[in-house]
Amino acid sequence: MKTLDQFKKEAFKKPGVKKAYIEMQPEFKIIRALIISRNKKGMSQRKLAQKIGITQSALARFESGKINPTLSFIQKITSGLGLELSIK
Repeated sequence: MKTLDQFKKEAFKKPGVKKAYIEMQPEFKIIRALIISRNKKGMSQRKLAQKIGITQSALARFESGKINPTLSFIQKITSGLGLELSIK
């Protein structure tokens, strides 16, 4: 089994992979911040999903980075966590 660092080192040798990874960092930061906030509030994916009217699987896809969410989807999640979305 490879570590994440080993995997990244090998993957970054392929053309465009490192550039794409760097370009996706803002998205990853948003997702990571929302996951941390949800966990700090002691909310499961299921509980948050029910609160904001989406399926748990949709929230899981968002948190795993498998979908490209709309701004309104992110706003729905932040609102459900009692947060305010601010774009600077």
